[in-house]
Amino acid sequence: MATIQFLGAAGTVTGSMHLVAVGNRQILLDCGLFQGLKDLRLRNWRDFPFDPERLDGVVISHAHIDHTGSLPLLARRGYKGPIYCTPATAELLAVLLPDAAHLQEEEAERANRKGYSKHAPALPLYTTPDAQAALALLQPRPFHDPFVIAQTFTVRYRMAGHILGSATIEVDLPGNQTIAFSGDLGRYDRPILRDPEPIPGADVLLLESTYGDRRHVDDVEETLTRVVGAAAQRGGALLIPAFVVDRTQELVWFLQRLEQAGKIPELPVYVDSPSATEVSEIYRRHPEECDADLAAQIRAGRDPLRMKTVTYCRTQEESRRLNGLHGPVIIISASGMATGGRILHHLSQRLPDPTTTVMLVGYQSAGTRGRALQDGAKTLRIFGQDVPVRAKVEQIHGLSAHADQDEILRWLGGFTRPPRMTWLVHGEPEGAQGLAETIRARLHWATGVAAMEQQVPLPG
Repeated sequence: MATIQFLGAAGTVTGSMHLVAVGNRQILLDCGLFQGLKDLRLRNWRDFPFDPERLDGVVISHAHIDHTGSLPLLARRGYKGPIYCTPATAELLAVLLPDAAHLQEEEAERANRKGYSKHAPALPLYTTPDAQAALALLQPRPFHDPFVIAQTFTVRYRMAGHILGSATIEVDLPGNQTIAFSGDLGRYDRPILRDPEPIPGADVLLLESTYGDRRHVDDVEETLTRVVGAAAQRGGALLIPAFVVDRTQELVWFLQRLEQAGKIPELPVYVDSPSATEVSEIYRRHPEECDADLAAQIRAGRDPLRMKTVTYCRTQEESRRLNGLHGPVIIISASGMATGGRILHHLSQRLPDPTTTVMLVGYQSAGTRGRALQDGAKTLRIFGQDVPVRAKVEQIHGLSAHADQDEILRWLGGFTRPPRMTWLVHGEPEGAQGLAETIRARLHWATGVAAMEQQVPLPG
């Protein structure tokens, strides 16, 4: 009998991990890190609810840490098998996994030095050697070409349009059964990446529901024009916590477009993230995944992801020098939900200043500092200190790399054979329940909301 067990991103948008078993054969779809609420983060320290050494393979949808950040733990706990991903995802992971390990090591060192951890000593969740061990297991596979795992699972990638290298996953099982996994679905008619590709059919669909109950209604250029203009008038810094993959590149693209059109003032822009700098180079190496306009510019030798006013900060010294800058200035830095990284230093320095603007440009999970700012927090806990929030906080929804409800339904319209069962994952309860009700009402598909550690059989 074939089963699926939801081991993450069930009832939440973090920790994507799903175990598919056929008899004594097992593969893992994604191996993500839990972020946000403390009870979720504590799950990262538990043993996996399966034996890593019994896995026949791991299939990754895309490079974001909530889908890949537990790979170093998997390697450290005995897994030595293949980790499959697309070629661009492999390049991105070579940047992101060591960076995630470095942040873990840095946070533990800082907690020990300043004495704000409850643990003595504070230890990193995993280390840089653990990340390198996971990277050694990567086996890139191209889009569309099927590959076989353990003579049991036939897997195919299609473009998901979420970030560079992102894929939907189809898994054919013995007995002519197919599981489809959306991973994180991207947007339609957006700059930089191509649209999500349709899947023709499946018996079971695992579908993300991050924005399952809402639509992206704001106009990106209009909102950016307003926020940047107002921040410049206040004379302070505009801080933008942004994911190093896709969001930073898209922000630079839009800022360049608006600046050239004279819609925003020409301000100095600092991308304070060595990882984002490397990621931008990886985007340029993969025009085959880019939309037609961006691909044509890359092939013509132009650099559409670099502005004349942008400075990329690689070293810590370059980052520290930004503390002395007076506005107006734009600082883009990771992480996108302010869970770690250099953005925390900028927030700790500038949140008390009422001339500062913070712009949130993506989904903010419950329990993250980004969600706290979104919900109007008056103080923010950073490096063991309560930092007063006097800055102006803005949010722009249209830059999200996640499909909204209408775009999810558009993608579902590509199924020529509807799933016999659809399970909603990667969504908080409101988003998942809202999408479930909409799918049942409009498409009349059997749809359920996945629960953490729930195991379900494939329909017979």
